[in-house]
Amino acid sequence: MHLYWHQHDLRTRDNVGLAAMAGRDDPVVPVYVYDPEALGTIGKRQRAFFMRGVRALKERYRELGSDLLVRSGTPGDVLTDLAEEFGVDTVGYAEGYRPARRARQRSVERALGAAGVDTESWTDLVLVDPGRLDAAYPNHSLFHDDWQRVPKTPPAGEPAPESLADMSDSTTVPVSAVDIDLPEAGYAAARERYDDFLDAGIYSYNDTRDDLALAVEAPTAAVSRLSPYLAAGMIGVREVWADATDVYDAVTGGEARNVDKFRYELSWREQNYHLLYHNPDLGEANYESFPNEIEWREDDDAFEAWAAGETGYPLVDAGMRQLEREGYVHNRPRQVVASFLTKHLLIDWRRGARHFQRKLLDHDYASNNGNWQWIASTGTDSVDVRIFDPVSQMSKYDDGAAFVTEYVPELRGVPARRIVDWPTLSRSERESLAPDYPHPIVDRNEGYERAQRVFERALGKR
Repeated sequence: MHLYWHQHDLRTRDNVGLAAMAGRDDPVVPVYVYDPEALGTIGKRQRAFFMRGVRALKERYRELGSDLLVRSGTPGDVLTDLAEEFGVDTVGYAEGYRPARRARQRSVERALGAAGVDTESWTDLVLVDPGRLDAAYPNHSLFHDDWQRVPKTPPAGEPAPESLADMSDSTTVPVSAVDIDLPEAGYAAARERYDDFLDAGIYSYNDTRDDLALAVEAPTAAVSRLSPYLAAGMIGVREVWADATDVYDAVTGGEARNVDKFRYELSWREQNYHLLYHNPDLGEANYESFPNEIEWREDDDAFEAWAAGETGYPLVDAGMRQLEREGYVHNRPRQVVASFLTKHLLIDWRRGARHFQRKLLDHDYASNNGNWQWIASTGTDSVDVRIFDPVSQMSKYDDGAAFVTEYVPELRGVPARRIVDWPTLSRSERESLAPDYPHPIVDRNEGYERAQRVFERALGKR
């Protein structure tokens, strides 16, 4: 027999390692190890969503006439015991890239090796094995050029029922309540969400993905909202790529441009994994080296105002309140809130990344840290100091204040133009318009200019 160890690949379809093992002569025993230490590295919300995904995976295996073994403990010990119990020759799994996960997998390899059991791993989390590309790229465009040239493998098929071990397991999957409503977990829910996007949203993706009014009116019409499912491995990236490519190949003109933009955005996720693969300390150390230290500010009050959505900058506050309410932030305000923290407030990106890790349903270690570093101007970028102005960003993407007033009720009834200009209004005008909404915690121009000065000193330009 073979044993397949599920980790962040909670699906039977488009699972490279599972499909490979199922194609061999001996049946496969699927297992998930409930490891409190590993699960402790993600937020309670994502952990609850993840375990619901494990439960959905167990149900799918039962539909296929088998079952998912769920065991609690240290993976090395659990898998070694199961290998002995079932007479397993090989244990397979998907290769991970987060340092703690790589260390856990190496520990499993040592434990199984000592027991005389072989291990085998596959590239599954990404379309292109990070080791196939150069170690470093100065910006995303150069990475994308090389990445695009690598052929993408098609989705792996679901194992046939006869390739799986005929067994049952009465172990229940532990799930917990959280402070937000969770989306339906599992492959079927992910597939339904993606099908809805492929039916309509993908054809206008580039044109409407930053339309924040549309994001309120029809959240999945402009963007896929697949990120929680991809982060938990409830749907495979090859399946997502292949279906988007099928649509791309069938359209022309503006629709082709829109569809291709969605495919292009997947390459950002790929680059973040590439960065993590070659820089295991991506979540701890600046990717770019600076001649001088960045003069980050220690300001607990400002950080707490940012986290609570009480900065006096409407788009920033709406984004942070969406995070608190839903465990998700639309990409445009996600960039704005991160820029505001690291530039206007000059607070270390690592503090923001940790807050996102606690709150996000779609937290992905590579993407979270890679994107925070890009926004903070410590990662790969063609621009030395990138600063998102929260006023002009709102004017461009939420000029009717639909998104802001959805999440900041104190501003409902205030004219949209005044909401856009809120940080630039006089104190007396703000108090007359919305007395319960905060005044800006930092002056717009002073915050911008301070960030420019600090980063120029760090870069040795002052």
